[in-house]
Amino acid sequence: MVDIATRVYNHKWKIDPIVRSLIDTDFYKLLMCQSVFRNKPDTTVTFSLINRTKSIRLAEVIDEGELREQLDHIRSLSLTRGESTWLRGNTFYGKRQMFRSDFMEWFENLRLPPYHLEKRDGQFELTFEGKWPEVMLWEIPALAVLMELRSRAVLAEMGRFELQVLYARAMTQLWQKVETLRNVPDLRIADFGTRRRHSFLWQDWCVQAMIEGLGDKFVGTSNCLIAKNRDVEAIGTNAHELPMVYAALADSDEELARAPYDVLSDWQEEHDGNLRIILPDTYGTRGFLAHAPDWLAGWTGIRVDSGDPAEGAEIAIAWWKSRGEDPREKLVIFSDGLDVDKITELHAQFHDRVRVSFGWGTLLTNDFRGLVPGDALAPFSLVCKAAAANGRPTVKLSDNPRKAMGPADQVARYKKVFGVGEQAELEVVV
Repeated sequence: MVDIATRVYNHKWKIDPIVRSLIDTDFYKLLMCQSVFRNKPDTTVTFSLINRTKSIRLAEVIDEGELREQLDHIRSLSLTRGESTWLRGNTFYGKRQMFRSDFMEWFENLRLPPYHLEKRDGQFELTFEGKWPEVMLWEIPALAVLMELRSRAVLAEMGRFELQVLYARAMTQLWQKVETLRNVPDLRIADFGTRRRHSFLWQDWCVQAMIEGLGDKFVGTSNCLIAKNRDVEAIGTNAHELPMVYAALADSDEELARAPYDVLSDWQEEHDGNLRIILPDTYGTRGFLAHAPDWLAGWTGIRVDSGDPAEGAEIAIAWWKSRGEDPREKLVIFSDGLDVDKITELHAQFHDRVRVSFGWGTLLTNDFRGLVPGDALAPFSLVCKAAAANGRPTVKLSDNPRKAMGPADQVARYKKVFGVGEQAELEVVV
């Protein structure tokens, strides 16, 4: 096991590039990338960095030269033979050869496209533009770099013993969470914490702690590299990016209304079983389910990723019942802003009504709250989203209006098309 504190102190991170591999990313990005490669390979997209926590002025904390060095390093990466063999030959979700030969040949020759970086009003404006299958793979490593550079900037001011004590406290804090989760019967929980982790080494330590501490209750990690190295399941399905881009490509309101279902129709052609998970909140969960085609009710489950999680689960249960499905056979994955108290509360509320699972993110891999003066290592909300497709702006409404994005006129149009009324604003934790 790596002595993280000593590594930080002795080497000042110089031997540790933040992103070590093109598969140091979330599994769902690769699944979506293959779908995009097959269905929309020539679509041009723009991805943009969005710092929702305006009080953290990243360009005043992170050195621009270091940021460019890390981003340039990512552009030099390509798949290793071992990584390619793992992707081609491993069994994912019970299926061998999940990744098709034509996709793998493309991926094996990929280098990520250029980036554009500027400073503006204390923040970085970081954008990526190009063909969708290439550009989409920037999202996770770009976020991981910025989050870790912010951590490094804080840690650089600390001495040897301060670092040892800091990580001892963080490890103790995490282990207490693990001990609490041990007592939750029939728990199913995965690591979803790549994009806003404290560091790669820390995420890897967290996964090892979950493996030892939770046993079969820990079902895997979203991080492909860690899944490969630690011989655990790679976990993930799909994300808001797909309906956001499909919707932006729609030429009429009628096509716009169909776009979220067109996404899942394409997905259904490639995947079955536990990969058939609906993410319904991009343009409002209630409207999505009210107008969903009957074939979607037969899918395995739903991921609840915004709004009140208990309300989202209740909406899903009522929808399944209305379509003649037994909710007890369905899977509900909670993945928004989770920590131990919320996990135990939701599990107790729903475990005997549906199959419950949890994707535990930032507060697993980046919970250093209260451990340094001024709370300078507290996690914050940083995202990298598809902002445009073929020159048209993308829109996300969410079940929490604080997570909405897009030009005001297009947000109003989408709300009208998808019948989204008043929504309760909830704090965006991370």
